[in-house]
Amino acid sequence: MIDDIIEIIANELHIDIDDISADTDIVWQLDADSLSIQTVIITLEDTFGITVSDEAILSLRTPALIAEYIENNS
Repeated sequence: MIDDIIEIIANELHIDIDDISADTDIVWQLDADSLSIQTVIITLEDTFGITVSDEAILSLRTPALIAEYIENNS
């Protein structure tokens, strides 16, 4: 699942997949802005069949945290 999440992030942010690891902070290390993050979240929701609350978005800063959220909410 982590690999799928990393691929989604790389595709949506137009970043080389090799620049992202499970612990990469999407905001601080990849300079994602709020629109980019929203695009990533929408793609994750569509791909994994989940709904991410606005409150949860703020805590989903790494692929590992996103994977944990998906596992706990699907």
